[in-house]
Amino acid sequence: MITPPFPLRRVRSFAKRDGRMTDAQRRVLTDLWPQYGLDKSSVLADFTAIFGREAPRILEIGFGSGHSLLEIAKATPTQDFIGIEMYQPGIGTLLLGIEAEQVSNIRIYYADAVEVIEDCIAPASLDGIQLFFPDPWPKRKHHKRRIIQPEFIELIASKLKPAGVLHLATDWEHYALHMMQVLSKSDKLINLAGAGLYAPRSTQRPITTKFENRGTRSGRPIRELQFARCD
Repeated sequence: MITPPFPLRRVRSFAKRDGRMTDAQRRVLTDLWPQYGLDKSSVLADFTAIFGREAPRILEIGFGSGHSLLEIAKATPTQDFIGIEMYQPGIGTLLLGIEAEQVSNIRIYYADAVEVIEDCIAPASLDGIQLFFPDPWPKRKHHKRRIIQPEFIELIASKLKPAGVLHLATDWEHYALHMMQVLSKSDKLINLAGAGLYAPRSTQRPITTKFENRGTRSGRPIRELQFARCD
């Protein structure tokens, strides 16, 4: 049996905080990780070799349980998708979906997103970057923990090709305003919906996630932002 690059003991300790691993999830983490998992290293990833072709490449940061990522990968087999996630049960769920649907255009990093983006993604190499419903850290004292900050936006914008699209979604109005402010100040990005405007729901989000449903039930509007690299 092939051992995944992260020990199962760590999976159990992680599961105590974020959910239990099922036997099926453990199986695919062992069986499928060598094929679909990517090791974080200091060497830029050669995605042409990894996927065995040249194709548009979309990076999704924090895919959760991967339901939306799986659906968009199924719907657009001519594109390749790279997912980053630290929630091991979610990775297991996505791998189960990949196995069941025979999807071949997804690869997965189990690592810190900033480290992967800094060390593994070449400049101007991505056609799109997606980040849907990141932790809003709603308390004012925790706002500094939000992933959408000027330095992070400059980093990920540098990985987009010219006209490549950064696509965000949130159900927290204050965070949406913060996102709009940060992205609008970047000289590398332009708002595809128009200055200060939110984007309509995108086909890149083919299903509603549990976070989106939770926000909708609570009466919070869903805000999407789509900004393109302009240089």
